[in-house]
Amino acid sequence: MMEEMIFEIISHTGEARGYIFDALKEAQKGDFEKAKELIGKCDEEMKVAHNTQTKLIQEEINGGIKVSLLMVHAQDQLMTAMSEQYLVSQMIEMYKEIRSK
Repeated sequence: MMEEMIFEIISHTGEARGYIFDALKEAQKGDFEKAKELIGKCDEEMKVAHNTQTKLIQEEINGGIKVSLLMVHAQDQLMTAMSEQYLVSQMIEMYKEIRSK
């Protein structure tokens, strides 16, 4: 059960990262509607990953699980994706501003 949840975090985080970088590519081409759509898909994947992370944290607090290297890896992937999501969103806004001038 725990391993399934960990892999769920890793899987959804990977999907989210794919969407956010695809959104950046679309913004580079000037297709901000497509970029917005992809950001929405990224947000959905990140919500699933974050909700699963929250469940694991609650289980750990209740003494139900022990932290594993795999869990640390999943946490690292999620936090990296969150940073990338924020950074890419800011870059897309810059592309919009540049294109508007």
